[in-house]
Amino acid sequence: MNNNLMKMAASRQGLTGLMVFLLPCLSLVTLWGVSACSFLFFLLSLVFWRDSRAALLRHWPSIRWVVYAFLFNFLFAALCYLTRPEAVLGNLEKPARMFFAVSALALVLAHRPARATLWWGVTAGALGGALLVFYQGLGLDLQRPGGMINPITYGDLLLCLALVSLAAAVEMRATWRGLVPALAALAGLGGVILNGTRGGWIALVLAALVLVRYSHVIKGRLVPALLALGLALMGAAYFVPDTGVRERVQQGVADVTTYFEGGSAFSNVGIRLELWKGAALLIAERPLLGADKVVAKADMQRYVKEGKLDDVVLPMPHFHNDAVQALVTGGVVGFGAWLAILLAPLLFFAQVLRKRAGEGKRQFALALGGMLVVVSFFSFGLTEVIFWSVKGSLFYALMIFLLMGLCLNAKDNVMINDGK
Repeated sequence: MNNNLMKMAASRQGLTGLMVFLLPCLSLVTLWGVSACSFLFFLLSLVFWRDSRAALLRHWPSIRWVVYAFLFNFLFAALCYLTRPEAVLGNLEKPARMFFAVSALALVLAHRPARATLWWGVTAGALGGALLVFYQGLGLDLQRPGGMINPITYGDLLLCLALVSLAAAVEMRATWRGLVPALAALAGLGGVILNGTRGGWIALVLAALVLVRYSHVIKGRLVPALLALGLALMGAAYFVPDTGVRERVQQGVADVTTYFEGGSAFSNVGIRLELWKGAALLIAERPLLGADKVVAKADMQRYVKEGKLDDVVLPMPHFHNDAVQALVTGGVVGFGAWLAILLAPLLFFAQVLRKRAGEGKRQFALALGGMLVVVSFFSFGLTEVIFWSVKGSLFYALMIFLLMGLCLNAKDNVMINDGK
């Protein structure tokens, strides 16, 4: 009887571990990987409902504020759907699926897969994503290689995987295996350079600040050397004409100068600035709860007819800034919902880093990875609506919940080993 129970527990642990591996591994090299993993996590949590529920209740004091944040984001979207005649059911998909991504947290807490399953999945995802960009850019001569999705979203997710690979290297730095995520991090950065996404560079700077903040815990030379090499790589790319980095930076400066001198807004940066100008008008009209996307689009058309905006904004599906998008479509309340799904996980991981930094690398590397995910998505949202796509939204929620679960499992292991 005991042997059967052990075999059953091992099979559930192995199945959960496989899912943890597949999420980051398939995120960039397939169109369906993230969405499929989202459904499978949810279905498995229903199959193992008792274990999942018990695991969540056991850790509820530690996880409740993060779960509440995603729940609030979903409930606000549901309220908007019920009270806005022009709203469509599809508006609920992303916030609902992001909230139900808590099923991944439940499974990880219940079945306790090895941390290495996530680290190797992230490493494989970064390497696979970089190789796909190299193939499209160098082999197929595509100007903006981006796998099978929007190049900006692709570049952002690739950079996020590269940064989390640094966290994997932190944990594995004492052995030769640490060289593998190190290579993945550098390959990912190279892929981002070839991809041409400029907005994501802010994430690298903020990630560097996070790593410097905890440099007293990151012992050894591997991770600091990687960080220095990565920053040098990004800097050197500016001086290599074939990368197109200098051209895109200079074009961005020229776009800003032209816009503020009263010239054409028809440029990558100019369109963004004009969108934000229109967003300011929309927010002023409905500051508390915002307006549905359909209404916002109609108002933008009105502003164009009234001569308040350039018509370059009309084909744009969103406002190229997550905070602005949240304020336009949800007002102050919607902005709070967006901020909560960033701030609550950030505080969770910051608390783990503060309390556990001196107790070993198990919790530290996982919490560092979680913080890098949050910082990355905040940075991406400064010049892009990263939560616009289902893939980006689900990737964020699932990675946050997986890293939280693994953090709490590692904490339990420390307490057991300490006899607490």
